[in-house]
Amino acid sequence: MNTSVPCSGSTLGLLFRQVRDAMWARMERELAGLGHDLTFSQYITLKKLADGTAGVTDLARAAELNPGAMTRLLDKLEAKGLVVRSADPDDRRAINIQLTDAGLVIWQDINKCGQRVREQAMSGMGEDERTQLTRLLEQVRDNLTSSDS
Repeated sequence: MNTSVPCSGSTLGLLFRQVRDAMWARMERELAGLGHDLTFSQYITLKKLADGTAGVTDLARAAELNPGAMTRLLDKLEAKGLVVRSADPDDRRAINIQLTDAGLVIWQDINKCGQRVREQAMSGMGEDERTQLTRLLEQVRDNLTSSDS
C-alpha cells in the first residue's frame, strides 16, 4: 500500500531547486578538483559557446543574466583568455563571441566533469528510467513555459 502524500506544488518546486543546487555543488567540487574556478553562469556561457559563436543577448538569455552582467562575465572570461569578441561582419552594431583555442580545451575538460556529475545523478537508473525522467522534466518545463497558458 502506497501511503506517500502526493507532491505539492511548493514541494515540487523545492525539490527542483534542491536537485539543481546539489548538481551545481557537485560540479563545483569536480571543477575545483581540476583547478577550474568557474561560476555557474560562466559554465553555462562556455557551454553555449561550445556550440558555436553567439551574441551577448543569446548568452545572457542562456545564463539568465541581464546584458550588463553578461558583459562583465565576458570581460572575466576574456581576461582568462577563454573567449574572444569580434565585430559581426553582417551587423556593425553586433559583437560575436567565441571560444578561443584555450577556451575549447577548458570546455572539453569541464564537459567531462559535467558528464561525471550527470552520471552520478542518475546512478541506479536504467536507460528507460533516465529517458523517462528527462522526458517528464522537459514536459514540466514546457507546461510552465507554454505561451498558451
